[in-house]
Amino acid sequence: MGKPTGFLEFTRELPSKRKVEERLNDYSEFIQRYTDEKLNEQSGRCMNCGVPFCHNGCPLGNVIPEFNDAVYRKEWKEAYDILSSTNNFPEFTGRICPAPCESACVLGINQPAITIEEIEKHIIEIAFDKGFVQPKKPIIRTGKKVAVVGSGPAGLAAAAQLNAAGHYVMVFERDDAPGGLLRYGIPDFKLEKWVIDRRIKLMEEEGIVFRCNANVGVDVSINELLREFNTIVLAGGSTIPRNLSIPGRELKGVHFAMDFLKQQNKRVSNKQVGVEDIFATGKNVVVIGGGDTGSDCVGTSNRQKAKSVTQFELLPKPPESRTAFMPWPTYPMTLKTSSSHEEGANRNWAIATKEFIGDGNGNLKALRIVDLEWQITEDGRPAKFVERADSEREIPCELAFLAMGFLHPQHEGLVQQLEIELDERGNVKATEKEYQTNISKIFTAGDMRRGQSLVVWAISEGRECARKVDEFLMGSSLLEAKDSFLK
Repeated sequence: MGKPTGFLEFTRELPSKRKVEERLNDYSEFIQRYTDEKLNEQSGRCMNCGVPFCHNGCPLGNVIPEFNDAVYRKEWKEAYDILSSTNNFPEFTGRICPAPCESACVLGINQPAITIEEIEKHIIEIAFDKGFVQPKKPIIRTGKKVAVVGSGPAGLAAAAQLNAAGHYVMVFERDDAPGGLLRYGIPDFKLEKWVIDRRIKLMEEEGIVFRCNANVGVDVSINELLREFNTIVLAGGSTIPRNLSIPGRELKGVHFAMDFLKQQNKRVSNKQVGVEDIFATGKNVVVIGGGDTGSDCVGTSNRQKAKSVTQFELLPKPPESRTAFMPWPTYPMTLKTSSSHEEGANRNWAIATKEFIGDGNGNLKALRIVDLEWQITEDGRPAKFVERADSEREIPCELAFLAMGFLHPQHEGLVQQLEIELDERGNVKATEKEYQTNISKIFTAGDMRRGQSLVVWAISEGRECARKVDEFLMGSSLLEAKDSFLK
């Protein structure tokens, strides 16, 4: 325990941000670092609890009190070693994780939780600054070959772990650069792409091979992979977006959120968009969907100087703090205000969109919407709704983004060619304990298996899947299980 009275002396304090009017003029990250004094204070708030529930809250099982103690003592190498023992990519989770560990923090019972996510980001960035992060090539190679299909966080984590176990790993990515959702789904103002490139370079130096512009099942034969590799890990993510099939869906100006976000990420990286440009400049923008993807559309639209930005959520407005139905240490479904919301957006809850209205020339000009009245169950959950009488109306809108989540992985191509078994939701079927599909040499991890989820869960799945692949190939594995660090 770094400072026994730290939680009594200091309160939660986040790093400063660049001013809104400044950061809206670029796509750079805007959250600044703690001063040495503030970092020391924030890590000193950790109580090193007898039962640290933050471990359970973190899908990776990060050993949080121990690295907080090392940060307080300014033992940066020790802090890095502890953090990297459970997390392959702290530079990603330290920027874009919703920090379920903080919701489970014991201090959070009656005080603001420890700033675990920010401390994690500081550990890894200080480790890079001090030269602690070096490529770790395996001493012995097993001679086994593994193909990883998909280079998002699950695929990257699986590749890193399998390479560490001594296997030859090749990652296949259908886009022009590795990263998956990290590269083309998350805006640069949340995760600049040099952060990904820095990690990919390390992985290549460790012996991992990346093949980009390689769409397995389309321009790369799945039979080729089955012949050449001992095992295959499917980590292609959940990429089929939920549609809104209402009148006017075909109008120009109605787009899936990812089409918009991917375009802008490519522009920031000075790459060709390749399709018709989608710009929010000077338009009334409506984002349909209240999650992180919708928030990213808000932030990007504001940077493109939209005339107005409105965000709709079908569900009722969540409470601002825990209720009796969200007891600590469960993850609370409370109101979340992102940095993009802070930059400006009209947020509306319990709204349904009934029609996209055109201008007669095939262009979107307005939405027909209606307010909803939700019936709430005894445990505080919204159950069913009815439309509120006399609330139907039109609002101006020239650009609408559908950000209502994702259904399942793409079935056309790879999945159909393999004739692989799917679960009832359309995801690749495999248990959380084994990660093995109905084809014995094929494994799966991340959103492709569990459905749309968090980056931190994808990394966890990639790590656990890699251990099962290693056991399949070698009979046993020296790769650590998630909970082994807590024993």
